[in-house]
Amino acid sequence: MHFQSLATALALCSTTLAAQLTQVSNYGGSAKAKPGMWVYQPDSVKSDALVVAIHSCQSSAQKYFANSKIPWKQGSDRKGYVSVWPSSTTECWDVSSKSTLTHDGGGDSNAIANMIKYAITQYKIDPKKVFVTGGSSGAMMSNVMAATYPDLITAVSLYSGVPAGCFVSSSGASAAWNNTCSGGSSTATGQKWGDVVRAMYPGYNGTRPKIQFWHGSADTTLSPNNYKETLKQWTNVFGVSETPTSSKPDTPEKNYRTDDFGPDVEGIWAQGVGHSVPSHLDASEAWFGL
Repeated sequence: MHFQSLATALALCSTTLAAQLTQVSNYGGSAKAKPGMWVYQPDSVKSDALVVAIHSCQSSAQKYFANSKIPWKQGSDRKGYVSVWPSSTTECWDVSSKSTLTHDGGGDSNAIANMIKYAITQYKIDPKKVFVTGGSSGAMMSNVMAATYPDLITAVSLYSGVPAGCFVSSSGASAAWNNTCSGGSSTATGQKWGDVVRAMYPGYNGTRPKIQFWHGSADTTLSPNNYKETLKQWTNVFGVSETPTSSKPDTPEKNYRTDDFGPDVEGIWAQGVGHSVPSHLDASEAWFGL
């Protein structure tokens, strides 16, 4: 009985000490938007990197974290990096209003930037190792974060999104759906798409985060045309050609094609895949240098 009691006590202790997704009630900053901030600090922190995992529509930090198809908890456990899980207060992320499409504009992007700043200080993160990922609405926000806070982010890996600024709302609504963009009819030259990014942080001339973007050819929610428009946008921002410098068929798996456009832009086209492309932890971590 004594040994059974000891075993039970040890088991309870182990459960208590196990890493859990934990809410940060006050991450600071002056943004008007106040999405929730959740943090996962693995039991064994072995890295000074940070991964920000941004959920899709009709989800939350807790749901995204618990989703077996979202691998970033496993990545945190395996490689020992802290991950931040923002949680929207609306059905989808605000990637539409001027406040979120402007550096320090007070919208959702501003709030997530404040979470990053908090995490850098609180968890002793190397500011040169801040990585952002997300799917669908979270992918859209990942692109917006790359445009509005290039000074905070090192690299982005986004799954099934749209170009930064594509979902802009003419009415100024904070989380508006844009049928023109989702349907693939928002097309422009690379120069114009690049100007959209540059206008989100006027005067910024520093380093831009590396961009890796994934899209499925059979996506009926966010048209596959958005892959090409995203490609135009970021190749223009980086001043590189829209013609790949290398193309690898069946990479990272069969029916996927990985195209590199110099060292800072990478597109993965998933033939026959719908919305949204499943997260590929190894390929995203490799892009981040983790």
